[in-house]
Amino acid sequence: MALRRRRFADRRAAQGYSQEEFAEALTVAVSTVIRWEGGRATPQPHQRPKIASLLGVTLCELEGLLVEEQPAETAVPLDTPPLYHGDDDDMKRRDVLGLLAITGALVTLPASDEAPRGHTAAALLETGEELHRNLWQLFTLSDSKQTVLPAVRKQLGVLTKGLAEARTEADRARLCTMTADLYQLAGELFFDANRYTDAAQCYTLAANAAHAGGDDDLWACAMTRHAYIELYARRAPAAQPLLAAASQIARRGDNALSTRHWVAAVQAEAYAAMGEIDACTRALDEAEKVQWLDGHSHNGGWLRFDGSRLLEERGACYLQLGRPDLADDALTSALAQPLSLRRRAAVLSDLAVLGVHLRDIDKVVHHAETAITLAGRSNSGFIGKKLDGLRGRLAPLMSDDRVSDLDYRIAALSRTA
Repeated sequence: MALRRRRFADRRAAQGYSQEEFAEALTVAVSTVIRWEGGRATPQPHQRPKIASLLGVTLCELEGLLVEEQPAETAVPLDTPPLYHGDDDDMKRRDVLGLLAITGALVTLPASDEAPRGHTAAALLETGEELHRNLWQLFTLSDSKQTVLPAVRKQLGVLTKGLAEARTEADRARLCTMTADLYQLAGELFFDANRYTDAAQCYTLAANAAHAGGDDDLWACAMTRHAYIELYARRAPAAQPLLAAASQIARRGDNALSTRHWVAAVQAEAYAAMGEIDACTRALDEAEKVQWLDGHSHNGGWLRFDGSRLLEERGACYLQLGRPDLADDALTSALAQPLSLRRRAAVLSDLAVLGVHLRDIDKVVHHAETAITLAGRSNSGFIGKKLDGLRGRLAPLMSDDRVSDLDYRIAALSRTA
């Protein structure tokens, strides 16, 4: 049962704030305020001065309001140590990683006719792939990606049991590809939460499982996602061999799918990070060839590349290469397209960085303010990291009060996923 912070909620209401108004004043998502008051999360240290100011209390008094009030019937003995902030999320994380270790072992074992009889494997073989497609769709449509984690964790447990029941090599291969699919989604959830090492572990298992299942496209996608972690950590040289391997694997895959074009798009980002504009342009041109494929070139799950992101990816590459003239057209055109909240925030962050290049404060403020609002709605670590990148470039413009306010608001963003 979640612990409650009734006094915290009462104080907020007494100050005349609804949960929505309080969230807006703090530039966080309403769900974040709900989690604070429900005892499922705790405000970060950098957020507390402003919270105390809004509530009209001192920081010491705020600490008292944040004491979690447990119902009497479930009260724990006084000598029981309290849970610290993040313990619940950390236990969930360890739970998923524990399943990863078990599943990884099962993937390497051959099918056995002595496996225990059960209905889990049969049910997975009948409905598992459709369920995974639905989970990817839910992930794509959700503003806050972490809402998908409980369903993914549950399905990982089911897959672990199903793998243990596999009796034929054909069944084992199909279950391995389902494992690769689901662990790529788990990796995306960890990546969105800025847990890159955990994401890399998921992608490594996904690659091994895809190889065991004999699916080269799925294997190449897992390798490409792993490489993207290195790119995001600004380690392009470490990403290059992963992408080279992914490209080679993708060429063995289905030519009707967009896998090799997606690998090329990510390779373009690596070349841009290394300042190689000609190689970057060639890779982008290769990625553009995805438009020659028919409408069934992706599956909407682990393979979602259909070319619709190329404008924003091209703009980000040119921005990285120090070519704001080329980046502006691509990013502005990208913003005119229908975009998910996460993608729109990323493009807006890049346009704000472009404004810094051009010393155009109005452009910086306009785009950054919108991106900050979207970050508060999604609570995405990915968007937060993009805005942190913008924040690191604001120093030349900090004499303007609007820019210094942006700096404060980005610093105050919740990173709790």
